[in-house]
Amino acid sequence: MPSRMEKARQAYYSRNIGLAQQAHKDELIRKARKGEVFGAAKEQYLAEFVYGAIDGTVTTFAVVAGATGASLSSVIVIILGFANLIADGFSMAVGNFLSEKTQRDLIARERKREEWEIRAVPAGEREEIREIFRRKGFRGKDLDKAVKIVTSNKKVWVDTMMAEELGLLESPKTPLKTAMATYFGFILIGIIPLLAYVFSYFATFFQRNTFAIAVVMTLVALFAVGAIKSYVTRANLLKSVFETVFIGGAAAAISYYIGFLLKLIVG
Repeated sequence: MPSRMEKARQAYYSRNIGLAQQAHKDELIRKARKGEVFGAAKEQYLAEFVYGAIDGTVTTFAVVAGATGASLSSVIVIILGFANLIADGFSMAVGNFLSEKTQRDLIARERKREEWEIRAVPAGEREEIREIFRRKGFRGKDLDKAVKIVTSNKKVWVDTMMAEELGLLESPKTPLKTAMATYFGFILIGIIPLLAYVFSYFATFFQRNTFAIAVVMTLVALFAVGAIKSYVTRANLLKSVFETVFIGGAAAAISYYIGFLLKLIVG
């Protein structure tokens, strides 16, 4: 008798077999290699959005919680929160941009080096291709044929060396779009913990329950981000949401009690 886990796995594959067959049609496979499939292209930037959103929500609410724990006024909370939101978000986006650009520059440099080596020492590079396919289990005539096919096309030759020898794969993402997705996620979701303090100047209800409302709004934001993360990673929805909420809640609790303890120490 199959176990409960095995039954669940079989049910999952049964539900998704049609999608898998559709995704492996020749035309879609060619488009996927070029980064042209809508879902795949969008999800790459959606992942950067989630990355920024989680960081923005957690760090902003940590500032809010720490300031509240220290019994600072709403004005101070808003000032500290927005300062963190704008500055930290920009810093994160810039770091993301530079990281992506550095990776692209590294790949471009290594590609030029491989192209030069193929021109300068083709026999040696051809032998490296032979060794790559030998490790994959090719032998005899099949090995000779594979080497001949790969080395007959310079681009394929270089691509193979880049992926198999150096482990470097070109990404269709652009540094600017990556940075923008990160910053947009950081600002759009990260501002949510501050909204309760902003609204407290316009509504009595928010003024009386500012921090409690900020907690609820942040939990809702983390829940939404966890759901998006589940969509991107294809992970279990409840697990993804729980992980996101738990991490955010832990950071907030630590910040709150640090602010509370510092208030007691400083007086």
